[in-house]
Amino acid sequence: MANIRKKALEEFTTRNAGRFYVEERPISEFFGQNVFDLEKMKRYLSGEAYKAVVDAIEFGEKIDPSLADQIASGMKSWAVQMGATHYTHWFHPLTDATAEKHEAFVDSLKGGGVFENFKGSTLIQQEPDASSFPNGGLRNTFEARGYTAWDPGSPAFIIDQTLCIPTVFVAYTGESLDQKTPLLKSIHALNKAAVAICKMFDKNVVKVNNMLGIEQEYFLVDEAFYRSRPDLMICNRTLIGHTAAKDQQLEDHYFGAIPNRVMAFMKDFETEAYKLGILLKTRHNEVAPNQYEFAPVYGEANISVDQNLMMMIIMKKIAKKHKLKVIFHEKPFAGVNGSGKHCNWSLVTNTGVNLLSPGKTPRTNLQFLSFFAAVIRGVYEHHALLMGSVASLSNMYRLGGGEAPPAVMSVFIGETLSRLVESIEKLTSKNLTSVSDKEVKVRSKLHIVNQIPEISPDNTDRNRTSPFAFTGNRFEFRAVGSSCNVASSMFILNGVVAEQLERFKKLVDAAMAEGLSQDKAMMKVIRQFLVESKKIRFEGNGYSEEWHAEAEKRGLRGIKNAPDAFKEYISESSVRMFSGQGILSEREAHARYEVLNETYVKKLQIEARVLGDLTTNHLIPTAISFQNSLINNVKGIKELFPDEYALMCATQLELIRKISGYINQLHKDVDDIVEARKVANRIEAITERAAAYYQTVFPHMDTIRRIADELEMVIDDELWPLPKYREMLFFR
Repeated sequence: MANIRKKALEEFTTRNAGRFYVEERPISEFFGQNVFDLEKMKRYLSGEAYKAVVDAIEFGEKIDPSLADQIASGMKSWAVQMGATHYTHWFHPLTDATAEKHEAFVDSLKGGGVFENFKGSTLIQQEPDASSFPNGGLRNTFEARGYTAWDPGSPAFIIDQTLCIPTVFVAYTGESLDQKTPLLKSIHALNKAAVAICKMFDKNVVKVNNMLGIEQEYFLVDEAFYRSRPDLMICNRTLIGHTAAKDQQLEDHYFGAIPNRVMAFMKDFETEAYKLGILLKTRHNEVAPNQYEFAPVYGEANISVDQNLMMMIIMKKIAKKHKLKVIFHEKPFAGVNGSGKHCNWSLVTNTGVNLLSPGKTPRTNLQFLSFFAAVIRGVYEHHALLMGSVASLSNMYRLGGGEAPPAVMSVFIGETLSRLVESIEKLTSKNLTSVSDKEVKVRSKLHIVNQIPEISPDNTDRNRTSPFAFTGNRFEFRAVGSSCNVASSMFILNGVVAEQLERFKKLVDAAMAEGLSQDKAMMKVIRQFLVESKKIRFEGNGYSEEWHAEAEKRGLRGIKNAPDAFKEYISESSVRMFSGQGILSEREAHARYEVLNETYVKKLQIEARVLGDLTTNHLIPTAISFQNSLINNVKGIKELFPDEYALMCATQLELIRKISGYINQLHKDVDDIVEARKVANRIEAITERAAAYYQTVFPHMDTIRRIADELEMVIDDELWPLPKYREMLFFR
């Protein structure tokens, strides 16, 4: 066995010996202790400053610069008392990661010594280098100025003695260079459009909150195995590796007992999450071996996005203490399920009404149907853009693999609502209010056996094959990748819904101007939206070949490859929606299109290089070494049995021939992929280069992997240099 793999196996065996977590004090005693929330603001800010922050959060009011010093001073006092020594503007560049530049609180005194200082101007704005982050041509290399600006809507928090202040990141020109800025703009647009419709039902509605719950899937591997695999270390996925004889086919990992070592890790990262005010509610084993999931309680979308990114940072830090590695890549292991972020999306008014919860009275039911129809109409109108928003090199390894949502958009609404929608579609101008006068009927309770309480079923079943499913009082967007910043998809979803809500209001006003009552006008538009979007609704198995054929007949465009999907960002309808809702300018949309293509090329280029190195420096030498041992074996037998060696060595001779074929093929394929990269790299336009990488580089990777995996099955296990799937995918 190769020394590096042998050492990794020894370390893994030692670490899996009896690890248990230690119970701590009740969560309620330390929940939120590391976050500067409203409760702490009351203690550290003046009444005037506190009110200014609350007004900024609740109503989008700008904070008077004269109050900034008071807020900064209070924030600094709290942070220093909590042990913080530095602060940073924490932002979301176009990298799917977060960024931070730490500054010490201390300033020098004239007579010597230092004191803690934090000015209001520093809180509100800083200036990181804008040219060194992806910008899609918005900035030249010599134009470095960019700004981070405080987002009062997401509270500051402390990690590792650093006060992290959530901020937006924009260019010197004001154009967005991050994911948070368009998300905040989309939330504003959605609120404005939704309130206008809500006021037709309740004048007390002054704000509609965009709510989001993010279920996060991830893998864990032993740190020793991770360090022994160059592909995992550099690409966060295994570029080669034969599937294990047993993986997930028995379905015994899903919801199974959590291994002790994993539970210890979970307990630690959950504790840190609670300290940051992140209300984690659920944890469990996922379908694939070594795959897990956590889910927090639903929250305001902007904060939920920040908290999800905070969790990814915390989990990586905590994993190191447990000699583990967290992998957020969508498809780190071939042959088993990949990971996603299931985004549960809804709208809730300041009066506490969930606008996507079916009503119990004719009026509330009509309100529900108005928003329900607008969401589905928006998803239909921009289905290709929404799927384009989840397209990436890593997520394309997962989507459509018979394990995750297919790469074509559809909406699942369930049996109960399907019947209701069908009845609405049959309405005529004479009976427009007949359906709105009925409740959405709840299914009767299920009686199992005498000692089991009756089960109250939901109005809809769940369809895990649907990319966009209605699940009772929210929509679940299941196609989002596990490694991404979900803001990149959520600002698009918010935008397409806001656009349709505006259209809904205009059509209702026009119908009322023609003499229809408000209720009849609404039912008329609801029916119109449902009829127009009928093609997007699908209740069956999204994995089936029949659905893909049917989707094509319906004109639904799926993702065939990421570079093609990225084009949706700059389509006429997308740019019109972005600019119309004030989310992205046409220039900003084109910049994101450039960044997506550039990221795709760079990641695929890295993967191809790593695969070439693995093949040349690990696999081929190992194959030659094993082949030499076979040759020596044949020579020895020939010396002992010169007349019989051919028969006695038939297996060895066949293996020698087979391995020679594998070696020659691998060498040729590596040469081919290197040449394909060179040709593609000479293409100047990044969009054309991305297409070339997909068409000419990507196919060689599958070929190399297939041969490498076959080689793994014939090489002596003691010689194979890399940890195998059967070793990495199970905690014993």
